[in-house]
Amino acid sequence: MNYFKDFDKWNSLKKKIDLREVDESIFFHERDVWWCSIGVNIGVESNGKNDFFERPVLILKVFNKDMIWCLSITSTIKASPFYYLINFETGPRSVMITQIRTVSSKRFLRKVDSVSDEDFVAIKYAVSAILLESETPAINGGISEAEATNTLSISEVGTESQGEAGESELD
Repeated sequence: MNYFKDFDKWNSLKKKIDLREVDESIFFHERDVWWCSIGVNIGVESNGKNDFFERPVLILKVFNKDMIWCLSITSTIKASPFYYLINFETGPRSVMITQIRTVSSKRFLRKVDSVSDEDFVAIKYAVSAILLESETPAINGGISEAEATNTLSISEVGTESQGEAGESELD
């Protein structure tokens, strides 16, 4: 599905969000579902929608009043270890386990729900299982542990195309 990504509009809004002060009376809790200004992102990163570039997220971990780990939620239902199905009052949704991200509490717009203790424990287990896997699954372009430890290191691959001066496009 191709759609126009308005990076300029998102960047303007992001500047306003950065100036926002978080109301000290609002507390963020693990298990809560909030609409969050996720923004316009790149590649497979989840995007927000509507005027505030928002999408629902599950708060996974609160580090302090400013920094939170969250997982994006989608209405797309997939049978995959990377998606966890939850039945909300509004219908079934999937928590996207691989879309974990650190966000500022300034991005949070409004609380809409909470997940059960049972679902939350299962989601944390799913995140942990992915983190503790001994080998990254080679799915649609991912590299396996065997490929990553090949005799030609990943850093050497990058230098092959850098030319004589050894400068990359990122320098």
